[in-house]
Amino acid sequence: MGSKNTSDNIEAYIKEILAQAGIVELKRSELADVFQVVPSQINYVIKTRFTESRGYIVESKRGGGGYIRIGKIEFSDHHQMLCDLLDHAGERVSQQVFTDLMQLLFDERVISEREGNLLLATATDCVLGEGAPLIRARMLKKILQQLDRKGI
Repeated sequence: MGSKNTSDNIEAYIKEILAQAGIVELKRSELADVFQVVPSQINYVIKTRFTESRGYIVESKRGGGGYIRIGKIEFSDHHQMLCDLLDHAGERVSQQVFTDLMQLLFDERVISEREGNLLLATATDCVLGEGAPLIRARMLKKILQQLDRKGI
């Protein structure tokens, strides 16, 4: 795998196209050539940085002429977004997914930076201890329900 910097550049490149077009369709091999990396690094960037919890939908078609299509999930309003996140919240939530979701809520202007940082500080594995993913999932559901009640 290349340096973190290369992954950042690939992410920025994809986000730039998304900002202009709303959807990106690309060939793994062509993007790998552009950035002089192996196709698996393109996979890595997409798997780790364009996740559902960060607000993206990724479709992948393998084989000859295989492509990756990435779209930003667009919500009609905050209520729809909160309901959708609540519907997809599992019984266990990792620290990374929780962090991604707090970032999404901040990006969508549902929570302030201060609120997000407070929630992140209290939802770490070291604070929650045993059963952290289960507790974090319950916390997330309560947070989303409370935010929806406020009628954002």
